[in-house]
Amino acid sequence: MISLAGRDILQSWGKFVLTGMGLGLLIGVTMSMAGIYRGMVDDANALLSNSGADLWVVQKDTLGPYAESSSIYDDVYRDLLAMPGVAKAANITYLTMQVRLGQKDVRAMVVGILPDGPGEPPFLVAGRQITRSHYEAVADMATRFKIGDRIQIRRNEYTVVGLTRRMVSSGGDPMVFVPLKDAQEAQFLKDNETILTQRQRLTSNPALNRPGIPGLLEAVIASQSQNSNVNAALVQIKPGFLPEEVAAPIRRWQHLQVYTREQMREILVAKLISTSARQIGMFLVILTIVSGAIVAFIIYTMTLGKIREIAVLKLIGTRNRTIASMIMQQSVALGIIGFVVGKIVASFLAPIFPKFVLLLPQDALRAFVVVVVICVLASLLAIQAALKVDPADAIGA
Repeated sequence: MISLAGRDILQSWGKFVLTGMGLGLLIGVTMSMAGIYRGMVDDANALLSNSGADLWVVQKDTLGPYAESSSIYDDVYRDLLAMPGVAKAANITYLTMQVRLGQKDVRAMVVGILPDGPGEPPFLVAGRQITRSHYEAVADMATRFKIGDRIQIRRNEYTVVGLTRRMVSSGGDPMVFVPLKDAQEAQFLKDNETILTQRQRLTSNPALNRPGIPGLLEAVIASQSQNSNVNAALVQIKPGFLPEEVAAPIRRWQHLQVYTREQMREILVAKLISTSARQIGMFLVILTIVSGAIVAFIIYTMTLGKIREIAVLKLIGTRNRTIASMIMQQSVALGIIGFVVGKIVASFLAPIFPKFVLLLPQDALRAFVVVVVICVLASLLAIQAALKVDPADAIGA
């Protein structure tokens, strides 16, 4: 059977292809939005996997350290090492802030780690791990820092000694790893003016500055000047132990909140990025409706432009099923062109996005099915208009 749809497309192929490319740009944006959501989930999974932890010990009644603020004493890890099933335990701090390189600021998550402990970058692409207790840093390549760069975090400067990859926060910010003591100072230590004001208030407090008790004021000032807090303790369990089996005694005896990897993943995906996921979902629904409306309008307009030809086809005995098939084939062909263009556009734009965009083959397959279904549904309005054409219109014209 002669393909009427193919012949009609060939007669106006330029207009048809340009229309398909315009639709493809819209489909490309839609696929990119889905890729952004997939990237957010992948960032959350990468954060958990790269930490090397099986358990997260945080402040009681909090969802820390990623979803909420958490603060525990830095000597808790010693008690954790004595718990059954615990192989390694290490303190860690997280602080999202602006890291300065020269005149440029880079938003990053500054992570305070201990060498050879959970939380240390599992691999490097250049340089070495942190070996000194102060003023060294390992940065993710997304920061665009280089080995030997001098970066500023709060009041101190750090030398970048190593580079890693795909070490990001749940929000997609690249990580910068520094020694734990430096990170504690950056997160908890007050500025000089605040410290001076606090000391003046303590000195003027008669309850703390008693003439008959020498050393009391100095002890109070020293206790408030020192920092002994961290955000969490990361725990690795021994082989043969289940995560919940190790977590339960810690919750009971240490009076702290403990999350397993699955529980922490649930917090990150279901709570931390849920609002962004719903927002992206709404955009996807809107873009899908807009795509369908555009296809329906284009096919309907093309059909109205061929009313005379359709009347002639009816006059010579062409069945309605053949005419409906021609219109539907044109609509699906337009969708296929749009999908191909959209897939190419999304693939080229993905590396340019500030955040990680993950384009999965199964998502592309789902998008193709959705595009075909939308095109089929969008052609129904044009088919209805074509079937109402009177064959006498060919003679009258």
